Amino acid sequence: MKVGILGGGLSGLTVASYLEADFEVLEKSSECGGLCRSLVEDGFTFDYGGAHIIYSRNQKMVELMLGILGENCSKGRRNNKIFYKGRFVKYPFENGLADLPKEDNFNCLYHYLNNNYPRPQNFSEWIYYTFGKGIAEKYLIPYNRKIWDTEPEKMSLHWVEGRVPKPPLEDVLKSAIGIPTEGYTHQLHFYYPQRGGIQALINSLEKSVRGEVTKNFEVKSIVAANGSWVVSDSEREKQFDQIVSTIPLFDLIDSLDDVPLQVKQALKNLKYNSLIAVLIGMEGNSLPPYTAVYFPDPELKFHRVGLPGVFSENNAPPGKSSLLAEITTKESDPTWQMDDEDLIDHVVRGLEKCRLIDPGMVCYRKVKRSKYAYVIYDQNYLSNIKIVKDYVEELGIILCGRFAEFEYLNMDACVERGIALAQRLSGSVNRELTLSGPVKDGDRQ
Repeated sequence: MKVGILGGGLSGLTVASYLEADFEVLEKSSECGGLCRSLVEDGFTFDYGGAHIIYSRNQKMVELMLGILGENCSKGRRNNKIFYKGRFVKYPFENGLADLPKEDNFNCLYHYLNNNYPRPQNFSEWIYYTFGKGIAEKYLIPYNRKIWDTEPEKMSLHWVEGRVPKPPLEDVLKSAIGIPTEGYTHQLHFYYPQRGGIQALINSLEKSVRGEVTKNFEVKSIVAANGSWVVSDSEREKQFDQIVSTIPLFDLIDSLDDVPLQVKQALKNLKYNSLIAVLIGMEGNSLPPYTAVYFPDPELKFHRVGLPGVFSENNAPPGKSSLLAEITTKESDPTWQMDDEDLIDHVVRGLEKCRLIDPGMVCYRKVKRSKYAYVIYDQNYLSNIKIVKDYVEELGIILCGRFAEFEYLNMDACVERGIALAQRLSGSVNRELTLSGPVKDGDRQ
């Protein structure tokens, strides 16, 4: 059996690294990575698909990724802040109540303790139900409205549990009176490549792939023929017995013929956000030692700013520092249509207003855009995705990865699902596989 793996991002390369079968990876770009891509230029390193760090509740997945990186890895501790009314408040917000003005602190604590909201039916109601009116309206509602570019009441609930944990009462009380507490403890410590940005993980993983990786191959058509599949980029044709698609679901369906109208409509109804990353290099080392800063202020287009130099000192040249501002938007939004220089100007002025940078110290500036960034779980998501996935499954094509499965998967989940799929295709579901650095043919079990 020969397997065609469409897409050379984290999911596709993970499948390829573990697959005990003949295969070929087809990657659209000139280099692998997908959302885990890094730009290295003028001595700066930016993860322009958004800030990527390695952490997980599943310690085995962390160990696997660290094994891939080998010695090119360092450990860090989260020091995130939320910019609120001119203050840098500890993240998560409910663990930083003592940093708020006293009236806001009281309001958040009072409504957390006196919360009579009924059981929720949508994401907005869940925020009020879980955190109370104060925390909801001061931070969580405006921030989530920005990051999803969607009204929270239009979002479903099925994805929230486990991703947004409910804070213990004891922690909120301690937070309000200034006793330090930590939320989201599975994120508290993280790992990151010392050199090369998050793409170092991709590059190391790619080296472990013993099969063929064909780049600059954009899938344009997929046709079933005599019990196999013919995949074409309009110039070349590849034939496979099985297809694993890790490319965006929209691109996959576009490459197929005779797709039922119901499936096309369900696909059209699926929602996602794009990402604009504004990359800023600075003279000097005057930036605070924060890992990231969150911005609920609707006047600022960026929702989060990462400080790559805190992840690794090699992310900026000696004597310089850097920031990466993330803006979620849709291709139909005016923000996406903005000129790069206007976007940079907006970010620089906003960061100056928040007392993070001196515009006169900016020495590097660039904009990178990612069409596919975040899956939006709207109220019709479950019904629409079922129609599309049922159709793809009926065809016999296997989906794996964030935008292939159209689920909000973090890196650890992509690796875990990629391994499980490779094991299933290899007939080795019950065998324990390990990956501790680049895999050679003789290392395979």
